[in-house]
Amino acid sequence: MDDTRKNNRLFWKDEEKKLQELEEQAIWPGGDDAVKRIAKQGKQLVRELIRKLIDPGTKFYELSLIAGFGMNYPEVADVPCAGLVTGLGKIHGNWTMIVANDSRVKAGTYFPITLKKHMRAQAIAERCGLNCVYIADSGGVFLPMQADAFPDDQHFGSMFYNMARLSAMGLKQITLSTGGNTAGGAYIVFMACQSVMIDKMSYSFLGGPPLVKMATGEVISAEDLGGARVHTGISGGADHFCQTQDEAIERVRDILSLDTKQFIHIDRFNEVAPRMCQDDLYEILPAAVNQGIQVRDFLRVISDDSIFIEYKQNYAIGRGDNIVTGKIVLKGMPVGVIASNGVGIIFVESARKAAEWIVRCSYEKIPILFLQSAPGYMVGSESEHMGMGKYGANMVRAVSCAQVPKIQLVIGPDNGAANYGMCGRAYRPHFLFSTMRARTGVMSGRSAAGVLLSIEERKQKDQGKAMTKEEIEAFKQEMINKYDGEAHPFFCGARILNDGVLKFSEIRDWLSMAFEVSLIRPIDDPNFGNFRF
Repeated sequence: MDDTRKNNRLFWKDEEKKLQELEEQAIWPGGDDAVKRIAKQGKQLVRELIRKLIDPGTKFYELSLIAGFGMNYPEVADVPCAGLVTGLGKIHGNWTMIVANDSRVKAGTYFPITLKKHMRAQAIAERCGLNCVYIADSGGVFLPMQADAFPDDQHFGSMFYNMARLSAMGLKQITLSTGGNTAGGAYIVFMACQSVMIDKMSYSFLGGPPLVKMATGEVISAEDLGGARVHTGISGGADHFCQTQDEAIERVRDILSLDTKQFIHIDRFNEVAPRMCQDDLYEILPAAVNQGIQVRDFLRVISDDSIFIEYKQNYAIGRGDNIVTGKIVLKGMPVGVIASNGVGIIFVESARKAAEWIVRCSYEKIPILFLQSAPGYMVGSESEHMGMGKYGANMVRAVSCAQVPKIQLVIGPDNGAANYGMCGRAYRPHFLFSTMRARTGVMSGRSAAGVLLSIEERKQKDQGKAMTKEEIEAFKQEMINKYDGEAHPFFCGARILNDGVLKFSEIRDWLSMAFEVSLIRPIDDPNFGNFRF
């Protein structure tokens, strides 16, 4: 191993240790004291329940694990894991979206970031045609932030609107109540297709005992007001009565046991392991984020038999190959690829080729993987006169209208309009993942510092002042820190601008899961708008 590859490996392994530390904070909020508190209530930790819910020996793919850190909400700086566990697991062989409150985080109350995470899980379920299981144990809206969490679209009520619409699509909405569900939160039980409650553990009511006493004068216990026996035996608001959490988990599995088996809508080949090791990615990807990459090597690491069938390999070398296009097979599934290469700047030729390939994949009805490491489209008079804006817009049109499953993985700079043309969040990819090498922002910190410095110097000059060398350097560093900090995968992951930050060693498994889930629904026929030629 040469020194460069060795240094790359050491650097990325160290970066992923930082990710691992943050993930552990998300998984263990409150530490041992919180675990003991849950045990004292006779409850199991939410991830233990999920492990029992999904098929034995299968993996739970948890989404947005680092959501909620550094949000600086009133009274709380961090909301570990957004107080909500969401992810994909198989129940009786069928992929299912699981949404579960973690009552260790502010009693499972909903902050704005919690709502965003909940809605994102439901959006994936709708897009991919998945049943949902809700493990409900929530205090409802975090009251100090009710104005930011209660009355608007995509606020608290949208959870139940989504449940109704998903059910109308034939996607089962199953709720397992493992705690209190009060006020608006009660609808997580009542809106479900079927709901399961646990004796002397589950409660659901529009107003709890204190509110009932204040409003009506009635004195009543939580159990008699809205416990499991009340709603399964008297009100009919719930359907299944269980004595323990383990029994309730088995009941949910029973409810879903006779569902039609899922299959993916693509011809699938036998899986062949790559000839290259997944750990090779730690050496292939440069430690310097702005350094160019050899994306063909990356593709050979993740593809079956390390085969990449390239499209227009010899087109406009040096300009057209800043985007590489072609096909791979990923765990038996054929996948089209649009991948940044070299330094990733998108030239006119790159944009033409990419748009053409997106259209071809759409007509062939194969999903597309966007490997994003592009700092932007090429600027300057030559590019403008050649039609950079026109052909970049064609690329954006193609991405916007492509009806096939699309997944973006960010492995480097992710700046400006390149974020659009390479299927960023605004372009509705089925899934969007980042790595520790990702940097998502309008422009790099260094570029932003240069632009803003020129504005600041002009402003100072208009006031009859001149910035000293020290002031210039301090200003530039402040801007670099700000813009690079906001582009970092921790910042983006905390705000759910991606569906997860992946370790390099996890990429092949996560991508194959995402494509398999995305292909459960049939692929529609292509339908594109106007292009400029």
